[in-house]
Amino acid sequence: MSQANQTWVTEFILLGLSDDPQTQVLLFVLFLVVYLATVLGSLLLIYLVLTDSQLHTPMYFFLSNLSIADLFFSTNIVPQAIVHMLARKKVISFMGCATQVFLFLIFGSTQCALLAVMSYDRYLAICDPMHYSSTMTWRLCGQLALGCWFSGLVASLVDTTFTLQLPYQGDNKIAHFFCEAPALLPLASADTHQAEIAIFLMGVVILLGPVSLILVSYGSIMVTVIRMKGTSGRTKAFSTCGSHLLVVILFYGTGIISYMIPKSSKSQGKLVSVFYAVINPMLNPLIYSLRNKDVKRALRKLILRITS
Repeated sequence: MSQANQTWVTEFILLGLSDDPQTQVLLFVLFLVVYLATVLGSLLLIYLVLTDSQLHTPMYFFLSNLSIADLFFSTNIVPQAIVHMLARKKVISFMGCATQVFLFLIFGSTQCALLAVMSYDRYLAICDPMHYSSTMTWRLCGQLALGCWFSGLVASLVDTTFTLQLPYQGDNKIAHFFCEAPALLPLASADTHQAEIAIFLMGVVILLGPVSLILVSYGSIMVTVIRMKGTSGRTKAFSTCGSHLLVVILFYGTGIISYMIPKSSKSQGKLVSVFYAVINPMLNPLIYSLRNKDVKRALRKLILRITS
């Protein structure tokens, strides 16, 4: 059939993770539990940072921004996926799909930038503690946070524009459980080479750029920690940075696998997407809460206040 005779796509059908009814019920329960944990954990962390005066520091300011990004990132994807697991026909309109791609990229790219800024904050706190307070002022914190959200907006505009400017005619079945640029491109009715290059280059900027900054920051931190004379200083430094490093590894590892590796290596792409789009937003509040003494102290204080 010629392209001129094909109908423009007005809606997409998401094929999801499985077409087996029993598997879909299990996935429904899993996604629902994970999403509720994500919402509860993120809101709790944001509340603690806002209400506990001892958490009014740059590190926790950036952490609250990360929690906000996590919350919206997950909400953009998971509720619809949960509904579709019980639906006979998993349909999303073209505009709905475009909106999901746009928001997914905003919040995902903002997370990338925030993790890099958080590594810079830890670098200053550990490697240059004498000048930390004068350098990491609240004005700079606000500017850095605003820059993170703006970079997410720019990255999203670029990737979304290159993805959605392509004609979509004929096939409307997306082999995924949500709308994502790499899953949409195979359905385009024109050459996708330019769009793929644009997405790859933006991936270099948004993923590899921050990763490079993080590696440099933590390389400097490791050198500083090794030179410390007392074991207490080393323990405190590792405790401070351990949770952040774990989040960085989980988030960037899955993101790079999905957006930077060749297409031939993406047979497990949907499973990777489940991890960074569904599981990772839930893990971030848990990791920072369970591995952070200040957050655990603030949580105990809140529990005592509620129960007393």
